[in-house]
Order: sequence, then C-alpha cells, then structure tokens
Amino acid sequence: MSHNSFGHLFRFTTFGESHGPAIGCVVDGCPPLIALMEADIQRDLDRRRPGQSKYTTQRQEADRVKILSGVFTDERTGQQVTTGTSIGLLIENTDQRSKDYGEIKDSYRPGHADFAYDVKYGIRDYRGGGRSSARETAMRVAAGAVARKVVPGMTVRGALVQIGPHTINRANWDWDEVGRNPFFCPDAKAAAFFADYLDGIRKAGSSIGAVIEIVAEGVPPGLGAPIYGKLDADLASAMMSINAVKGVEIGDGFAAAALSGEENADEMRSGNDGAPTFLSNHAGGVLGGISTGQPLVCRFAVKPTSSILSQRASVTRFGTETDLRTKGRHDPCVGIRAVPVGEAMMAIVLADHYLRQRGQVGETAKWPFGVL
Repeated sequence: MSHNSFGHLFRFTTFGESHGPAIGCVVDGCPPLIALMEADIQRDLDRRRPGQSKYTTQRQEADRVKILSGVFTDERTGQQVTTGTSIGLLIENTDQRSKDYGEIKDSYRPGHADFAYDVKYGIRDYRGGGRSSARETAMRVAAGAVARKVVPGMTVRGALVQIGPHTINRANWDWDEVGRNPFFCPDAKAAAFFADYLDGIRKAGSSIGAVIEIVAEGVPPGLGAPIYGKLDADLASAMMSINAVKGVEIGDGFAAAALSGEENADEMRSGNDGAPTFLSNHAGGVLGGISTGQPLVCRFAVKPTSSILSQRASVTRFGTETDLRTKGRHDPCVGIRAVPVGEAMMAIVLADHYLRQRGQVGETAKWPFGVL
C-alpha cells in the first residue's frame, strides 16, 4: 500500500493498524532547535483520545506517545529540542478486541471501506478496519502537535458547529466553551441540546454526522502558490483525507454561491498602521490560493459512523447476500473526535507552506510597494 505520506517540505508518514501492536509516524522536515517534549504532543492526543465520554467509542486507549528519534538536549539551554532529522513517534495499542469482528470478517459493512479495500488489494484487515480505521488519526494529531511549533505566532483551533440537521447559534460562540463540553462545541446551549439528542442516537444503536470548523489565526500573508500549489487546495486535500469526511469548504464556501458580487467581495481600507485591513472575510483568509493574513477558516462535513447496530443488507466477499449488524465499540458521532484531527491537518498544511514560502522567497514581500 502506497500513499501513507502527506506534505512536501514538512512531511509525515504514518504506519500501523487499528488492532495491531502499535501505530506510529515519522515526521520529516521539521527545522532544528525547536523545543519538543512528549508532553507537548500528549496535550493534543488527550483531546482526541477515545473513551472520554459516553458519546464516543468506549475503547480505552491511553494513547501515550513516545518520541523515538529526532530530538536531543541542547547543552546551552538544557532543553530537549529537534535536531532537524526525522522525528519518530509511537503509540502502543493496548485495548484491542478483535473478536468483536469475527462474525463479519467475510461481510462488507455498508458505508464502510471494507468492499473498496478488498476489491483493490484482494485482502483486508477486518479487525476494526485495519488502516481504514480512524485509529490512524492519532498519529496525525501527534504530527500536528509538532507542526504547531513551526509557524511563529500561529494558533489553530477547532469546534463542532453542527450535529445532524442541528446547528449552533453563532451569536453564542465562545472559544472557552469548547473545552468545557464533550462535543468541542462553542455554544453552551447547543451543547446541552446535543447531549440529549446524541444520547437518543446512541441508545438506538445508530449514528449521525457532523460539521467541524477549523480556524487558524496569526497566519502570515503570502503562503500558498498559484495554480497547482494553492493553499486552499492543499487544505481541502488534507481535510478530505480524514476518515469519513465527505465535503470541505473554505470561508463562506457553498454559501458564496447565493451571494452577489457586492456581498461576497472582501473590501479593504487602510488600518491604523497603514497596512490594508479587510472589512469582512468571506474568502476565509485565502485569495488566489495565497493567504491574506486574515483568519483562515475551513469547515468539513463528517458522515455518520458506518458501524451501527441496526441490521443492514449487504454481501459477502464470496458473492452471497447477507444481513448484518456491527457489534463492538463505535462512535455514535465520529465527527466529535474529528475536531483535534482537523486542527492537526490545518497545522500541518500551514507548516509545510510556511517552509515552502521561506525556501522560495524568504520573507513575505514588504507592503506598500514603491512611491506614489
């Protein structure tokens, strides 16, 4: 299987299966002399970790990360820092229950990757889906924690803004609230509603989809390249690579189709420091595939978890029809734990483009240009 790597200058490669002994990744291209401890990575992993509420899978994994390579103690400061070489990261799997999948090892779960993997490779790891499992995303979060340290002054935050047909009230948006509820929701009233709504979904043995919004602030202007290296194109690719994601939008996204030219264009004036100030951000911080310095806004839609208790019609790998239900421990809304994963992929794309920008043109061009 190829295509286990993502990125150009900042690049990471993941390995391992859901029910294997461990999962891991190798991060290449991280600059040297960046302070990096396991605790820096663990903070983000703890936010994605399963089993933290009844609204996520009850698989109990500590997700304790180990740094295997790429760091050394700087004798001048006493800090552990990156060396500029490959950073090896490993997480051991400790709570696999492969027997849960024994009854469906030859059957294809509707909506899952079972059939697609089998028809491509002629073999598949039915234990939790193997490489198709969202377990792999733990290593994306680990790599993203490293990426967050590459771009100076940048912050990346995510929030759940919709479950099923129910959306938050944006007038109630509070970033601090995201860390106070199990849904990563910025609207306290919506979070309270989601608790009852999702509890009903969970007890029915079903699942539901969600929409996640990721916002990066402190993004330098000038990141991205025209035509085939567009920042928003790489962001879309990154988010679409996350398990169960079926749609991505930047800024106003699909809603921009309903706007007039006057409504959609982000007008500009001179700020107090003389630099251009945008009066709105319909573009989501990207114009012509290049960052403008405004907050970068990306949303992605996550489909319902495919593994559900309800009986569904399918076929086996031997061509016979069957009806099956999936036992085991599964997220009633996989979109919840996708929030830190989306943050990680945003950070990775921006770290990669930051290094590409620095390699091609050095610093961003200075504004204003010339003299009137």
